[in-house]
Amino acid sequence: MKYLIIVNPTSGRGHARKVIPQIETLLRSHNLDYELVLTERPWHAAELTEQAARERIDVVVTASGDGTANESLNGLMKARQAGFNHTAMGLLPVGTGNDFAYGMGVRGSLEENIALLAKNTRRWMDIGKVTGGDYPEGRYFGNGVGVGFDAYVGFVAADIRWMRGLLAYLIAALETIFIYFKAPTVRIEYEDRKLEQDALMVSIMNGQRMGGGFFMAPDGLPYDNMFDLCIAGAPGKFRILQLLPTFMQGTQATQPEITTGRARKVIVTALKGTLPAHCDGETLCKEGQSLTIELVPHALEFITAL
Repeated sequence: MKYLIIVNPTSGRGHARKVIPQIETLLRSHNLDYELVLTERPWHAAELTEQAARERIDVVVTASGDGTANESLNGLMKARQAGFNHTAMGLLPVGTGNDFAYGMGVRGSLEENIALLAKNTRRWMDIGKVTGGDYPEGRYFGNGVGVGFDAYVGFVAADIRWMRGLLAYLIAALETIFIYFKAPTVRIEYEDRKLEQDALMVSIMNGQRMGGGFFMAPDGLPYDNMFDLCIAGAPGKFRILQLLPTFMQGTQATQPEITTGRARKVIVTALKGTLPAHCDGETLCKEGQSLTIELVPHALEFITAL
């Protein structure tokens, strides 16, 4: 069985480049047949992945953060649309938030995650597709879409170069409270419901968490044929500070400002203001007007511990 290991050397503020020797040592220790390549530009991972799928490589593995994993996922989906269905996806989370990998059941140390690749236990996972914003043709995602506050947190966190992981997102969240405080008025349509309200944040989750440790959907499962929704109203700045710990604990559903739900399709439309949004931590738009998010059930095979 052949593995293509795609490393984004800039992931994790350069952490991915530093662990390449360790990755190769561990791959060899498990006698895995692999080729390791580095990304050189945006969307290079998607190109490499699509080519590998067309060549019937067994597994494409991203050693990266969420953004490069998202690119690779999009490359696999493009290949599958062309009829190349052989290739599975693996993840070595060495980035900043690593929420994509967490949601897909890849949560251990580098040693444990490479042992997981060697074990080759697979599961078919749901994938999401979001249409709108800067992607009128659509973009696939594995973990989730965030609209509003958490998107702005991601924009701010991207500029924090001296820290990675949950702490970077916490610092960004505190900054964002004082930058992004005017919640847009939105219409949210899902299943048989239609909500019109001011919304600080709308999260449509396939996985469980965003921002390296904020559990938007603590019970989310990427193989249950449903998104988990977390919708926050428009609390004041001090109340946002009070709510942050509940998201870290995954207990926010008990708070009066929070609405939860489940759906296979969600449409979010700005009625007043605009929609800053991301998927898997990658910018969808900074001033979008409408987003349509749809589930693609059991679309890709992942190597996972779930």
